[in-house]
Amino acid sequence: MWWMMNEGGGQYCSKKSDDIFGDVCGQESSLLNMSRIRCILRGIDFKIYILMFVLIPTCIFGIYVHGQKISYFLRPLWESPPKPFHDIPHYYHENVSMETLCKLHGWGVREFPRRVYDAVLFSNEVDILTLRWQELYPYITQFVLLESNSTFTGIPKPMVFASNKDKFKFVEPRLTYGTIGGRFKKGENPFVEEALQRVALDQLLKIAGISDDDLLIMSDVDEIPSRHTINLLRWCDDIPQVLHLRLKNYLYSFEFLVDNNSWRASVHRYQKGKTRYAHYRQSDEILADAGWHCSFCFRRISEFIFKMKAYSHNDRVRFSHYLNPKRIQRVICKGADLFDMLPEEYTFKEIIGKMGPIPHSYSAVHLPSFLLESADKYKFLLPGNCIRESG
Repeated sequence: MWWMMNEGGGQYCSKKSDDIFGDVCGQESSLLNMSRIRCILRGIDFKIYILMFVLIPTCIFGIYVHGQKISYFLRPLWESPPKPFHDIPHYYHENVSMETLCKLHGWGVREFPRRVYDAVLFSNEVDILTLRWQELYPYITQFVLLESNSTFTGIPKPMVFASNKDKFKFVEPRLTYGTIGGRFKKGENPFVEEALQRVALDQLLKIAGISDDDLLIMSDVDEIPSRHTINLLRWCDDIPQVLHLRLKNYLYSFEFLVDNNSWRASVHRYQKGKTRYAHYRQSDEILADAGWHCSFCFRRISEFIFKMKAYSHNDRVRFSHYLNPKRIQRVICKGADLFDMLPEEYTFKEIIGKMGPIPHSYSAVHLPSFLLESADKYKFLLPGNCIRESG
């Protein structure tokens, strides 16, 4: 047997050793490695094992389930708030003359009112459309409605308005109704289909006869300007070319007041070749307290499910149980979020302040008049009536 001494006095097996002695050296080396591993494992606290095999998988699962919440909560770190609007104070009282009201806003008064066009894209909001048109009826020259046989997400849908036309006979002499065929491109960004339908609505407005300096209301069906707001704008001179409307923001019914910050609705003094129907910010001017935005204000649970799957933000339905009818009913009565999301705000203060269910409101003051006149039929929109029809 040959052994060699290294400089440190240690021994190692010579390459000249035969196979038997080579195996012995290999076994000694393996035993040494195993011994080291055992020493390492003995040095690890049992709590570390719990961390590795329990807590880490739990954290991964938690991120999968609540990743969207984490992203929304950290939004102030990666997105700055938009430029603030210039708020125009809104003056109104039924016993004050129009000349005085226009003067209070810094505007002149016209000899005769402008014509007003109300244009909407329609999906399935029959009740809210009725409420909207009844509220605006006295001051609208032409109601313009475009309906598609496709949702923004490419799902085929029935022509709901066409099937319910009898309910809207009161506007029939002043109605321009158009339809557009869907492209049914599933997987496409829903905002592409939405934008195409808004372009088609521009063409329908021309058919309806809109002219320069007519007022055009641009808003979703559930964004309802108040009657006196539209009357003010049609009578006053020198109003902004584009004016956003700040609406009270409600969810599910007029029982759950979220805030006063709905801003997408707007009124335009129409300009041929320049005015384009859109649903984004187009001006820095906004008129305070100009109406109501009642989001997801449906009579039936099935209508909630349809919209959750059909509208442009359908990616928020991350889990199938979100569409469970019993869950939806619980969420409505609680005033919680259908998509289990955190508030879409730009500061931690605003996010934390709005976390949790929306407080119940018991006020039905200053709501659309037709709602109160037809309270028996529309009680699901009033405080204290959160139960929805199951059909």
